[in-house]
Amino acid sequence: MKSCFVPADILLPDFDRVDGEKWAVIACDQFTSRPEYWERAGELVGNSPSTLNLILPEYRLADAECVLPKIIACMEEYQGSILREYKDTMIYVERRLPTGDVRRGIVGAVDLECYDWRPGTMTHVRATEGTVPERIPPRVKIRNRAPLELPHIMLLADDPEKQIIEYFASRKEKLVPAYDFDLMLGGGHISAWFVDREGIDHVTREIARLADPGLAAQKYGVRQEVPLAIAVGDGNHSLATAKAVYEQVKAELGKAALGHPARYALAELVNIHDEALTFEPIFRVVFNTDPTELLGEFKEYCARLFGGAPGQEFRILAGGEEVIVKVEKPEHQLAVGTLQKFLDEYQKEHKEISVDYIHGEAEVLSLASRPRTVGFLYAGMAKDELFKTVICDGSLPRKAFSMGHAEEKRYYVEARKIR
Repeated sequence: MKSCFVPADILLPDFDRVDGEKWAVIACDQFTSRPEYWERAGELVGNSPSTLNLILPEYRLADAECVLPKIIACMEEYQGSILREYKDTMIYVERRLPTGDVRRGIVGAVDLECYDWRPGTMTHVRATEGTVPERIPPRVKIRNRAPLELPHIMLLADDPEKQIIEYFASRKEKLVPAYDFDLMLGGGHISAWFVDREGIDHVTREIARLADPGLAAQKYGVRQEVPLAIAVGDGNHSLATAKAVYEQVKAELGKAALGHPARYALAELVNIHDEALTFEPIFRVVFNTDPTELLGEFKEYCARLFGGAPGQEFRILAGGEEVIVKVEKPEHQLAVGTLQKFLDEYQKEHKEISVDYIHGEAEVLSLASRPRTVGFLYAGMAKDELFKTVICDGSLPRKAFSMGHAEEKRYYVEARKIR
């Protein structure tokens, strides 16, 4: 059985000449309401080589047309002067988080022939939360022009026996080091090693085992013709963008597209049972709103619900005040599903508002102190519920959970040619 996670031709700088702490920057979808974070990152990087020059922070997505030529030019410059290609490899990563815990992963390529984000599709690699189709085309425009990809995509394997990734923790002394440095702005530390051929064979074999229908049925109590082997944790829209571009290539090239670099996307695979991997709720903050009106309509909405899901509770923050709203009979299993449905409907009638998705309670508290701003806090889901929930119920509401706090997100280090 073929694996859906395979080796890749990975690009890295020479870290004897490039400062790793300045090279690696956090995922572009973090700190979207805190441009000062990115400004500080720019100050730290200065004129040094950095992935900050190769990515577009999402708070600047509207500036893509004017910024993109500079990014592409920098990619081309780095390809010729800084980046070295390591053929047909995987990289074992140990990320020491700000908490001191170590999260382990494998960087490789996901086969987009095995992935689909659309609801109801049965593929070995699936989205775990709702994808917003309108968010894909602007990203496709960028990927279509970029010669390189840099991943903040994090994939999840359901491996309670810890046979896939943790296998390398006791073998890393036999592997060739790839990099080792501190991460900027409180990101902790990262170390990595090139996986040898024996290790690559081990990973691909074990991933193929997760896709075996018989073993999956035994594991989840549900028979699937195409079992879920890998779930998308972070970077869902980035992976959906890669899929959209690959579909364009297939339309142009036909069967020849199967050998095109666009067929794959670079990503990091993490075991969902890694103790350092925590699931955190992604909270909502509403800007440019009337807090009293919003709170009143939310209370009325909750009172009308008559579902069978367990009760839920929301802490709602505005102008230094806190209100508790309890939902006795929610229709959605998760509190975030209840809130998201309300906000989607509310925004249709109040187009002046905007909603941001915030990682971390402290960030919500800070933002909610602003005028005409409301923050929502609520309980999240247990991570061992994820695979069974996706198999039985399909994707969760968009931005339903976050794997760790903002500072724990994946940093850009590796790159890959996509054309």
